[in-house]
Amino acid sequence: MAHARLPPVTHPSLGLPTRDRVAGLSAPAARIDALRETLAARALEIAIDRDPTLRERHDEIEMRRLLRDTMALIDVIVDSLAAGDSGPMRSYAEAVPPAYRRRKVPMDDLINLCESIRTAIAAVLDPTDLPPIDEALDVAIERFRWHRRIAGDARRRNRLLAAIYKGA
Repeated sequence: MAHARLPPVTHPSLGLPTRDRVAGLSAPAARIDALRETLAARALEIAIDRDPTLRERHDEIEMRRLLRDTMALIDVIVDSLAAGDSGPMRSYAEAVPPAYRRRKVPMDDLINLCESIRTAIAAVLDPTDLPPIDEALDVAIERFRWHRRIAGDARRRNRLLAAIYKGA
C-alpha cells in the first residue's frame, strides 16, 4: 500500500516560511482577500446606514472590534470559497455567539453585518461569482438567527413584557 506524500509542514519557529494562505485561490476569492480591509470598512458603513442605533449602542472601541470581526467574517468567506463548501462558515457561526454575548453584541447586529458584507462584495464582483458567497452568508445568518432565540441575546426587550415578568 503506497502512502500519498504529504506536503512539508511549515513551522515559523523552526525558521520555515508559513504557508501562503491565498495560493491556489480562485479569482473571486483572491479578489475578496486582496480587498478585505476595504470591504470590511464599507460593510460596516452599510451596517450603520441600515441601523443608525449601532453607533449609539457601541462605543469607539466596540466599533473597532466590529470592524475587526467583519474582516474575520470576510476571511471565513474566503476560506469557504477555497474549500468549495460552506462548512467553514457554519463552524465559525456556531463558535462565535458566546463571545458576542459576553461583549453584549446582539445577533441582530451580526445578521446586519452579514447582509452588509453581501452588499459590499456584490459591488466588487461579477454577479456570476456571487452564489457561493450568498450560500456561505445564508448559512451564517441562519445560525445567528438560531442563536438569537437563546436567552442572553443582548437585543432590546419590550419594557411592558419585562415589567410583567418581573412582577412589577
